Amino acid sequence: LSQLPGWSLRPDGSIVITTGNDDALGVYTCTPYNSYGTAGESRPTRVVLKDPPTFTVPPKEEYFQEVGRELVIPCTAHGDPPPTITWLKVGDAGKVSARVDGNSSLVLRPLLKEQHGLWECTATNQVASVSAATTVHVLGTSPHAVTNVSVLPLLLAANISWEPGFDGGYFQRFSVWYTPLVQHPPRAHHDWVSLSVPVGAQHLLVENLQPDMSYQFSVLAQNKLGSGPFSQIVTSVPRGFPVTTVPPELPAMTVRVFLSPPQALRANETARGVLLRWEPPAQFSVALSGYTLELRQDKGGWEVLDRSIPSTKTQVLVPGLIKDAFYEFRLVAFAGSYISDPSNTVNVSTAGMEVYPSRTQLPELLPQPVLAGVIGGICFLSVAVIFSTMAACIMNRRRAARIQKRRQGRSQP
Repeated sequence: LSQLPGWSLRPDGSIVITTGNDDALGVYTCTPYNSYGTAGESRPTRVVLKDPPTFTVPPKEEYFQEVGRELVIPCTAHGDPPPTITWLKVGDAGKVSARVDGNSSLVLRPLLKEQHGLWECTATNQVASVSAATTVHVLGTSPHAVTNVSVLPLLLAANISWEPGFDGGYFQRFSVWYTPLVQHPPRAHHDWVSLSVPVGAQHLLVENLQPDMSYQFSVLAQNKLGSGPFSQIVTSVPRGFPVTTVPPELPAMTVRVFLSPPQALRANETARGVLLRWEPPAQFSVALSGYTLELRQDKGGWEVLDRSIPSTKTQVLVPGLIKDAFYEFRLVAFAGSYISDPSNTVNVSTAGMEVYPSRTQLPELLPQPVLAGVIGGICFLSVAVIFSTMAACIMNRRRAARIQKRRQGRSQP
């Protein structure tokens, strides 16, 4: 054994082969002995080398597809002996139906909202098992339920926080629902009190609660397609004032998180678009997480343009505005789960400017009736041009025929 690198003999008689290769192939026997001799060799055993599974076409890290359409995710592997391929949705074993075709690909047809999430492809043979994971994003659905809802009881109040679920491909908003817990059966959600959550926030302070009374809390997510399912219900009891013979002294200062809005938002017009610049918030007691840019067109409703501007940035370029339009921009800052008040508003008018394209790169800001009117006008103008051209051709042909007829009449004796 000393002549074979990586081979060793254990005190119990076992052979350890660090790296399996062709040198390990063959038939082996074991002969035990002591000072009295041996009882003979063991039965022979054969060592055969096999290959563990290896992915030849693994699935990608993530896939995006519209609900109701078909999604095929490939997953192939080889090994000796050939491995068996299985698919499993992580966290929902046996609850979500799926089909695997003859090439071991996962076939989701039609794609359902419930099939959103993490999927795992596993290749198994007699040697080993290997797995590869992928995330399926199902677009065009209502939001998924929020997770990890927690309630921090405070003095006559409660702070509710959560982690958002997948938004279904659209911007989502949240609302917190709560109700006092009484002796009769739980009340339906439509009897609960609901509070809207500020845009971008993942927490809400619910105030004016009764002390020492149990409350139930739940969070609901909504987008343009509707509401998602309610989160799990969490029960909590707000704190009351301590019962003492001497009235408690109110604190001179209330500890709170300071987060002032971004400062000095200003706009400069460039050949590429509108360049917005600003100064960071003057006061913030926790580290900044980033900024969210909002805008509205022609005094309409405020819309979120970019919700993931890094905290290190103090400028952003907004391209693709519509000509002859009036825009307003404002900025809010985030620090953890806290959101500041909006910054000052800057106005931008593109009236008469030629540097901006006539077609917007922000389709959600163009109202559908306006878009329909533009398309209808273009179609009408095209039809009018075609009919005018045809009428001119017909008139020219008739005129040429009359002239030819007159010439023939004059030439006859």
